[in-house]
Amino acid sequence: MLNFTNKTVVITGGGSGIGKAASILFAKQGAWVHIIELSEENAQQTMKEIEENEGKVIAHICDVSDQRQVADVFKKIESLDILVNSAGISHIGKADSTAENDFDRIFRVNVKGVYNCLHEAIPLMKANKKGVILNVCSVAAQTGIADRFAYSMSKGAVYSMTLSVAKDYLRDNIRCNCVSPARVHTPFVDDFLKKNYPGKEKEMFDALAKTQPIGRMGTTEEVAYCILYLCSDEASFITGCDYPIDGGFIKLNT
Repeated sequence: MLNFTNKTVVITGGGSGIGKAASILFAKQGAWVHIIELSEENAQQTMKEIEENEGKVIAHICDVSDQRQVADVFKKIESLDILVNSAGISHIGKADSTAENDFDRIFRVNVKGVYNCLHEAIPLMKANKKGVILNVCSVAAQTGIADRFAYSMSKGAVYSMTLSVAKDYLRDNIRCNCVSPARVHTPFVDDFLKKNYPGKEKEMFDALAKTQPIGRMGTTEEVAYCILYLCSDEASFITGCDYPIDGGFIKLNT
């Protein structure tokens, strides 16, 4: 089960966080993994980990918010089975405290970046008469989270794009779903705590973890396993769906 031998997978943001965990997992299951990553250092480190386990991987250094760069990368990929849109950035702020340049930056990466990759990937999938797209969304798309105005906006757009793509390409045998993690322990969390709560990192980490009914943050591997399943042949009847991976955050918080 969950065999991806001879399948080509493109994973944006594949050098860190959830994208890195997904890249490693798909490679373990036999896929040929193309990492699209802004950080060359992160890309090289992930490639090294995959190659040490005899996985097949290539990295493309690319800014997903730049359509020309994205188009150049996809021209190098002759055939595509799966696209995982994982690249994204966060921002802290309310509507009246979010600067215009920060709002635009979030939009360019989190929204336009997904669009740019969809724009290039879908024609390749249509040529194959099949394909799977998985977008990394967030619980912020469906529930109010304090001080996450721009980020929530961007993930709401990702959720809507998921439904639109799922509907538009049914006859092309292209499935599209998304996952919505709550708080997941990534390097971003550690950097955020170090920057904003120096000396109180553990205290604040525990406080953030407890906002989820399950009592802890998720791991990148837990999210990656759900992504793997939704992109597999075993999930061929699933499209137009969002899967919260949130420790009960949406349904069980009171």
